[in-house]
Amino acid sequence: MGVKFNVVERGKPGDPGAPKKFYPSIVASGKVSQRDVAKRAAEISTVSPADTAAVTESFLTIIAQELAKGNIVQLGEFGSFWLRVETEGAENEEDVRASNIKNVLVRFTPGKEFQQVLDGIVFEKTSS
Repeated sequence: MGVKFNVVERGKPGDPGAPKKFYPSIVASGKVSQRDVAKRAAEISTVSPADTAAVTESFLTIIAQELAKGNIVQLGEFGSFWLRVETEGAENEEDVRASNIKNVLVRFTPGKEFQQVLDGIVFEKTSS
């Protein structure tokens, strides 16, 4: 089973007069909770679902804390989490302040093995 997509019509951001075009857009097939992930991890390991959930919760807390310190969090072949900011420019260097940062975004760069999985995704167009 592949990843499903539908078709959406969008205009060009920042140019309302530009002609609209049609683009593929991913359609989620469902959600998997942290509890579901913990149960699946327990099934393929010697760790209980409760222990897996506790470790996962600690892991997620640590990732957030390390990003908040400005660190890149590298998770081996899985990939890396890092921060990016949306900013407002200033006329000169002396006028740049923390207030120029308007939004903080978490980014993820997949590792080699994860990227191979992504490269192998088969997409299926849904009928709308």
